[in-house]
Amino acid sequence: MWGIIGAIVGVLVIGRVASAAISAGGGGGGAGKPSAGPKYKITVPKSLVGGEYTLAENISQQADSQVPHDGANSHGVRTVGGQYTAGTKTLVMIGMYGTIDDADTSVDHMIEGMTNAPGAEVGVPEKKFTPSGGGKPLTCGVDMKNQAGQKVTFPFCVWGTSSTTANVALVDAADPAKDPKSIDLQALADTASKIRDEVQVPVSG
Repeated sequence: MWGIIGAIVGVLVIGRVASAAISAGGGGGGAGKPSAGPKYKITVPKSLVGGEYTLAENISQQADSQVPHDGANSHGVRTVGGQYTAGTKTLVMIGMYGTIDDADTSVDHMIEGMTNAPGAEVGVPEKKFTPSGGGKPLTCGVDMKNQAGQKVTFPFCVWGTSSTTANVALVDAADPAKDPKSIDLQALADTASKIRDEVQVPVSG
């Protein structure tokens, strides 16, 4: 079951990243445009959240082949991702790194790409959450997808900087059609913040 759910979530998340890369508009020339090269990149560790989630499949090649390396708001972009599991839970992490003109625009385009996907609908509108342990806010919400008669509810969190944009989506096969309003998005934001610290690393040199 987790493989089917992971595939659904993975396709949607990759679509969201592609939207961020190719959408028109953005912060070109704006105050948020970086003057130097990227400071961080996104990696795909063998595990996440201190070993709670284990990498089941590295989907970086698939993701990078579907996302343009240059867009209206992103330049010299590489895309990576992985599907992770912990018991009945599937977590998909997709990230892109390069030069991002405007981080907020990139986050917005990611979420729009998800919401506008065929068969997708918003379960809980996205809003910003500050991690309980401190740190920069993340934008989190809940989307739903109907595919082949299977309803899947998956919460997500997105973050963006001048050199990275990434998201985390989570599904539990034990209750794939969970009521979206019952999901604790603050808890997900706390988890996603830990993941951000694990996958986002400085560019050497």
